[in-house]
Amino acid sequence: MLTLAWMVIGYFSLFDLGLGRALTRLVAEKIGAGKHSEIPSLIWTGLFSMAGLGLAGMFLGIPFVPWVVQKGINIPAVLQPETLNAFHVLLVSIPLIIVSTGLFGILEAYHRFDLTSAVRSSLGIYTFAAPLVGLLFTKDISCVIGILMAGRVLAGAVLFLFCIRLVPQLQTGVGFRKDIFLPLMRFGSWMTVSNMIGPMMIYIDRFWISATISVAAVAYYTTPFEVVTRLLIIPGAVAGVLYPAFSMNLIRDRGYARALFGKGVQYVFAAVFPIVTMIVLFAEKGLRWWLNADFAQNSTHVLQWLSVGVLFNSLAQIPFVLLQGAGRPDITAKIHLIELPCYLLTLWFLIPKMGIDGAAMAWCVRSLLDAGLLFCMAYRYVWSDSQ
Repeated sequence: MLTLAWMVIGYFSLFDLGLGRALTRLVAEKIGAGKHSEIPSLIWTGLFSMAGLGLAGMFLGIPFVPWVVQKGINIPAVLQPETLNAFHVLLVSIPLIIVSTGLFGILEAYHRFDLTSAVRSSLGIYTFAAPLVGLLFTKDISCVIGILMAGRVLAGAVLFLFCIRLVPQLQTGVGFRKDIFLPLMRFGSWMTVSNMIGPMMIYIDRFWISATISVAAVAYYTTPFEVVTRLLIIPGAVAGVLYPAFSMNLIRDRGYARALFGKGVQYVFAAVFPIVTMIVLFAEKGLRWWLNADFAQNSTHVLQWLSVGVLFNSLAQIPFVLLQGAGRPDITAKIHLIELPCYLLTLWFLIPKMGIDGAAMAWCVRSLLDAGLLFCMAYRYVWSDSQ
């Protein structure tokens, strides 16, 4: 249940309708153009919009919680009451998590990756350490989720203070402008498609496993998944730096943007490939040493397939942010629309035949397809003379 809760937290980005990325891009453009006086109103309009969307998502989700817990994910009856409470706690936290996405984006637009990295790394440690500490006092999953959300509140407050330090005018320029809201929504509308489908393709496999095999099988799948996908911190850091840089330079200096793209791909591959190779070679021994023989028997092939998929997924992040930095979120959204039915069909075919190994294989194949399509479209858009 805790791994499913982590998934739900990750999926809350759905409700920002792409405004977080839109805010990063537009703030970066204002910085590049020297229009600093327009930034405070842009930021506040984005944050108010995201808070409103978060509240809407919270209220829309409340009626569906009983069905999700009782029917959707096959929760045993004895665990349903505290699971209901846990999901309600998660829903209440949606506005905060959505606004925090925008605050991260503001700091990234100013290239203050030292601050975002400090908050993300601290929050990452807290996300896994806090439930462990919580077990000393309670085994109620809703209480553990509450502890996780308290960490999110603290992180959001720290992010807001960082933004105030960077843009002191935020303290006096509070307001909402409709003329800014419309450009934010236009850019974010296509990103909404990616925000909906992207996380779905990352996490739907565990729901499928829970519904068709068992909740217990989810642990054998998500434990290696959560560990190996930590590697995505590496391409995420590179992509976070490149996104505002692409936004600034694709119009001013396309040649420099191409050079940045090549270096980004090289650095990500050089950093991730050796680690993935070691994981694939020593997956069984590592799981046996870290957990136990039971996990090693059930999760070795899962870990190997997911590791290869993470390599493809890591490389795909560079063309993904290039296309979005170029103001073409429609391309990435259309790619996701192509991938989703292919992925669902693969899961439907492989999970009954191969269990959680089949789910991992399907995730790997989906990551390969995603990377291939994104690289093709990035090449056509940035290197084609017709663009």
